[in-house]
Formats: sequence, C-alpha cells, structure tokens
Amino acid sequence: MLSFKRFLLLVPFFLSGGILLYAQESGINRDKYRIKITRTNEAIKIDGVLDENSWQISEKAENFIRVTPVDTGFAIAKTTVVLTYDKSYIYVGAVCYDPLPGKRPVESLRRDFEFNKNDNFRVHLDTYNNLTNGYAFSVSAAGAQGEGVINNGNQSSFTWDTKWKSAVKSYDDRWVTEMAIPFRSLRYFAGGEVWGINFGRLDLKTNEKSAWAPVPRQFPHNSLPHAGTLVWDMPVDKAGLRMSFIPYATSTVLKNTEDGEPAKWKWNAGFDTKMMLSTSMNLDLTYNPDYSQVEEDRQQTNLDRFELFYPERRQFFLENSDLFANLGNSTARPFFSRRIGLNVPVNFGGRLTGRIGNKWRIGIMDMQTGSKGETLSGNFAVAVLQREIFRRSSIVGFIVNKQITESYNDTLFNASRFNRVAGLEYNFATEDNQWQGKVFYHQSIYPGSDKNAAALSGNISYSSQYLKAVIDQSWIGSNYIAEAGYIRRTGFYEIAPAVNYLFYPPGSEKIISHGPGASFNMLLDPELNVTDRTTQLSYIINWRKTSQLSISAEEEFVKLKNAFDPTNTGGVKLAAGEQFSWKIVRAEFTSDPRRLLNYSLNTTRGGYFNGTRWNIGGIMNYRLQPYGSIGMTVNYNNISLPEPYNSAELILVGPTLDVTFTDKVFFTTFVQYNNQIDNLNMNMRFQWRFAPVSDLFVVYTENSHAESFRNKNRGLVVKLSYWFN
Repeated sequence: MLSFKRFLLLVPFFLSGGILLYAQESGINRDKYRIKITRTNEAIKIDGVLDENSWQISEKAENFIRVTPVDTGFAIAKTTVVLTYDKSYIYVGAVCYDPLPGKRPVESLRRDFEFNKNDNFRVHLDTYNNLTNGYAFSVSAAGAQGEGVINNGNQSSFTWDTKWKSAVKSYDDRWVTEMAIPFRSLRYFAGGEVWGINFGRLDLKTNEKSAWAPVPRQFPHNSLPHAGTLVWDMPVDKAGLRMSFIPYATSTVLKNTEDGEPAKWKWNAGFDTKMMLSTSMNLDLTYNPDYSQVEEDRQQTNLDRFELFYPERRQFFLENSDLFANLGNSTARPFFSRRIGLNVPVNFGGRLTGRIGNKWRIGIMDMQTGSKGETLSGNFAVAVLQREIFRRSSIVGFIVNKQITESYNDTLFNASRFNRVAGLEYNFATEDNQWQGKVFYHQSIYPGSDKNAAALSGNISYSSQYLKAVIDQSWIGSNYIAEAGYIRRTGFYEIAPAVNYLFYPPGSEKIISHGPGASFNMLLDPELNVTDRTTQLSYIINWRKTSQLSISAEEEFVKLKNAFDPTNTGGVKLAAGEQFSWKIVRAEFTSDPRRLLNYSLNTTRGGYFNGTRWNIGGIMNYRLQPYGSIGMTVNYNNISLPEPYNSAELILVGPTLDVTFTDKVFFTTFVQYNNQIDNLNMNMRFQWRFAPVSDLFVVYTENSHAESFRNKNRGLVVKLSYWFN
C-alpha cells in the first residue's frame, strides 16, 4: 500500500523534469527595457518638485503598457520616471498624469496602504537580478508610504519596515512624487552592474493598472520575471558594517475582573539591533522583546475539526522571513513562528539572513523562551540553506529544533525533551512564471519516531491569461510531529487537482472576463480508504468596473476519524467512524473597490453532516477620504441538526474604525462579538510615528461575556520605541 502511494507521489517529480527543460528555453528578454542610472553630485531635496538639474539630464522611463483591464496598448494615464543616485540614496522621480478630472481615490493616509484602493506609484527592485527576490516601494497620491519585500518572483509582504523618504506634490492634471531609498535598507551584491527594475502605476479613475516593462495580466504588478534592467554607470559600492539600535520601554496595567484580581502594574524594557554585516548579509538580535502593540487576532467562527490557522503579526518574525515561512505547504509547515512565545515570554534571540556568493542563501534563527505555569522554557532554532539552480529554481535543506531547556518531572509533564524536523525541498519556476512547482520530503526526529514520522509532497501549476491548472499531492505520515510548526492533520494521502478557464469577450464594454472552474480534493487514510472528498464546479464573472461574482456547487463526503460536534459548542458529538455526504451551493459578490462604499458578500446553503447549514457573511467598508474608513465584518451561521445534537445560531460581528489624522498619527479600534465562544472583544490602538520608524503606542484591550456584557479582563499598554542609526 505504501509503495503505491509513493508511486502516485512521484508523478509531480516526473512532470517537473520536463518542465525544467522547458524552463531553460522560455526566458524573458530584459534587454528590451533598459534604463541607465547616473551618479549625481547635486543635493536632491525631497519635496515633490523635480527642479534639480540631475532630473533634467536623467534617462526617462515612459510609454507605460497597460496590465489591466487589458495587457495591450499604451496606458491612458501617462507616467514618466527619472532616476539618479549618490553615495547614500537611490532617487526616483515620477510624474503621474491625470487623463480624467475629479478627486483622486485614496483610502487613507495609513502606511502600507491597500494597493487596489488607492491611486499609487510603485518601484520594484530586483537587486540580485535573480527574478525571484526583491523590494517594493510605493507612494499613494495622498503621500502615504508603503514598503515591502518580494519573494518567489511575485509574492509581496508589506510587513517589512525601513527608513526612507518621499514627498508628493499635487496639481490639477498630475501628481508628482520624489523618493529617496537608502542603500543601507537594501541587500545586493557589491560591485554589481545591473539590477532588475520595474515601475508600476494604478489609476483608479480610468481603472487602469500599467507598468513600464510589460506584465501579462494574469500576473501581479510586482512580477520580477517581467521587470526591465537597471544599468549602473559604475559598479555599486561596497558597504561596511552598519548598525541600527531600537530600544523600547512599556508601561502596562492589567485587571482580571473575572478572577477578582486587583489591577497589576508592570514596567518593561528591551531592544532590537539590526546589523548590516555586508551588502548581502544581515544580523538581527532581540532582547526581552515586547509585542503589546500588535493587533489582536481577528476571530473566526470555528466549524473545523482541526486547529485554526492565525497569521503571524509580530514584526521581528515577519522581516526577511521567506526562507523560514515558505518551508512546507499550507497544511504542513515544519516551522511556524507563532509557536514561539505563544503563552510564555521570549527572553532573547537572533536571526542571520543573507547570501554567500552568487548562488547560496542562508537563514539561521534561534529564540529562547521563558516559562509560565505548566509551559516549560524552551529553545527554538531553525537553519535553512538554499542553493539556486538554473534561472529561477532552488534546492533547500533545513532543520528545525525545539528543545526544552529546563529540567522537569516526566510523571508530571508528558513531553519529549526535543522535537526536530529535517528536510529537503525543491522549488522550480520557469522564467516567464507560467510553470511553478514544489516537491519536498520532511522527516520528524524524536524519541520513538519511525518511517511514518515523515511527509512527502509535490505540486505543479500552470498559469496563462486563459488557463490556470494545478495538481497537488501530499502524504503526511501518521507519526509526523512538528512541535515548532503547524500541521493541520496527519495520517493521510491527499490529491487535489484544479482547473480554471477564462473567456475574454471582444468588444464588451461591461464584462472583462468570465469562465468555469473545477476542483477536486480527496483524502485517503493509510489503508487507502476515502475519508474526505470535495468536488466543486464554479463560474466566475469579472466586470470592467472591477466588481466580481462567483457561484459554485459542491459535493462533500466525510468519514469521521474522531468524534466531533459540528457546531463546536460543547454538544453531543457525532461518533468516530460515521460517514456523511451532502451538497451545497455558494455565491460571492465583490463590489467595485474604487467606490466610497465597497463591500464583499457571500452566502452558502445546503447540507451539513447530518443536518443543514445556512451561512451569510460579508465585509463592508466606507472611506472617509483621505482620513480613514468605517468597516463592518459579519458572519452568521444557522446550523440545524436532529436531536440530540446541538443546533445553533452562531454570530460573529466586527465593526472597525480606522482614522488617519496625518500620515504619522493613526487611531484604530475594532470590536468583535462572538457568541460561539461567549466573548466580546474591544481593541483600541493609537500610534504616533514621531520619527522615522520610531513610535509611541497606546493600546487598550478588554474582553467581556457576549450575552451579559460582564467584563472578564482589561488592559492598557503604553509603548515607546526609537530607531537609532
């Protein structure tokens, strides 16, 4: 049986071999879009006025090509970009012309604004010229900044923060931005002579996204394989050791009303240090870190048989995290940073990331946690070594270790002293990004681990503007344990193919594309008996005004491995081994995000285990341009089951208020009413960015019973941090 499963899992390996051959012949020619950057000795004032002589003599990037709604022809909203640099900064100047009159749509003045809700300009830098890793710097028409890192060719994360400068000057027919990006914020090869570069523009009044180097519409705006070439007039300078020191101090008062405890005051302090060891190597250290300013998790209605996934929000773990966070796949992550310091304090830690030569990347992280209650202190370590092969492929080797670092009584704590996961992964992609895939093998190592303490997976995807297809296969052994990771479930073999096709009706003034989709997901137990199966047929319609409608019909089958209450409200459980099948229909509509009032609504109706379920949910948002927005999240589930099982009406409501007084002063508050867990949560956060990447936070949080509104606990935190270069 096991050999048959392994044979099935070899299919992606065989297919990837043919794709690799294709990858070597299917490149993007960057020579078509080249721009030269010349050093200046002139002082550039960042004021949004391109009046320095250096701008006048610089090469221009213009004649932007449309990306959406169609990816042919020159953009109606014209853009002109100029570049220069000195020993400290890369300077970017952009003139963004308005072909239509009226107010420019912007959501707010908040940093790291949402791309598709703001008129904005972006520059994408491929500093290693490897079509895979880079940076994105963006400015909205209102002057808000956003910066992020790009991984895997086109995946952006705007959780990264760094110091840089920008300014915007507005006119009736255009808006102009100047940007100064410090070399110390970037990682690159010293002595390099070419980088990848692209410029992007979103003009919401014309509903037009455009780029200097053309990007096919099926790919994101930041697709590095489709970038042009930045040619330096001389090799890029080396950079010596540079360091930033970011101390913080907090004052906290907590009151646990439900347990009758008095208010408790607490003072705390710590620091982060960032050291640029070279232009391509970075060391981050943290001592007694504090995450009190991090937003509360957005609650979810839990109708799942397995652990819910909540994303990492802590800045230290998000920066330069792609080497660690991309290990495994969405249901089998050997390393998940939220396991670190989940219920205990983090004492100290460090992270080394960077490049060794042209082809090697290294990532090492080590974190030490304290103890609290029944949770013992431990050490979490992960080491990753990546070797780039071909043009956009890589082989990755890693090891993750969780080690309990204090003595404990085996009779009181049923825990292994250590848990480790080691593995090899192969990531591949063609230069045009149409073919992508991944295969991996992981092995858990702990006292008593065996051949079933392993995971094997492979996937391949193809994407064109018309056709998207993927096949994903995984085998997760019944004894595969990753205590420092996120493993949704174990002991199964899964196969999940999916295909979608889009038609682009010529000459249509309303619909840009529409088409069908089909997906199939099946899980089998170690004896190859089907335990879960989902079959879905869908249809999607995309309007030129950016609204979207999708409808689908699904058939589901479940054989319970363990007893389960479908409402997760503590009622009588369905018995392990019982089988259920049902059918449902879904619909979802997303409105035009350019409008002041925009929303997304979804509904599901049909069977649910041995009963029925009706769900309706949505997200609504109203922009108070440019000073913020008012939002509302709603999720309602009506579950009807026969006696003696619980039926339930589950309500999750979350109003939000986001106010940006200026581009440096923000106030956010949200309330979460969740009757499934009998909790009413309120979180209020004030942030004043009084200096670059230096903040004063005031955060108030309280939890109450959802039905009686009786307070459970509340807390107030004041945190001050400052970034010293």
